[in-house]
Amino acid sequence: MITLYGISASRAFRCLWMLEEVGLPYRHEPLDYRDKAGLDDPSYRALNPNGRIPTLVDGDHVLWESMAINLYLARKYGGDAGLWPDSPETEGLAWQWSFWVMTEVEHALLTVLMHRRVLPEAKRDPERATRNEGLLRQPLRVLDQALGDRDYLVDGRFTVADLNVAAVVSWAKPARYPLKEYPALSAWLNCCLSRPARKRAQTR
Repeated sequence: MITLYGISASRAFRCLWMLEEVGLPYRHEPLDYRDKAGLDDPSYRALNPNGRIPTLVDGDHVLWESMAINLYLARKYGGDAGLWPDSPETEGLAWQWSFWVMTEVEHALLTVLMHRRVLPEAKRDPERATRNEGLLRQPLRVLDQALGDRDYLVDGRFTVADLNVAAVVSWAKPARYPLKEYPALSAWLNCCLSRPARKRAQTR
């Protein structure tokens, strides 16, 4: 039995989405990133010495870091569902897009989300939010251009590449970051987020 530690209101969401896509039975342990006692529990630290979520336990195999978890799940269990790319070339593209969204988008978009919506009003920094909104324009243009002549990022279908990127870019919606100037990106994101597996993961 696979076990995933983490809540959907965290980076664990992308792993819950992947588990729902592959269709395997799994046990969900909704460990909250704000639960210091739970994160510092010796039994959990034995699994993840960083004291963070998510953590995946698959039999005797333990893995942390959300993108690594998703690439592993897609590679090991997602072939029949079409989630793993068809060739080494498109596999490389899946890795590329997964790393790209982490380095080019995630930090800036999370900063906007925190300072526009999540933090208490007194702790928000509007200038910091505005600065990071500006930093997002170039990477979002890159993604929009990549999707300009295709429906998905790799192999003409929804794969781990789309899931990993969409899970991060989806923060634009709660952050109220407008995507109207990125029409291909916006259409692709809506398509990804309409998937039943994504909706099931959101309720975990």
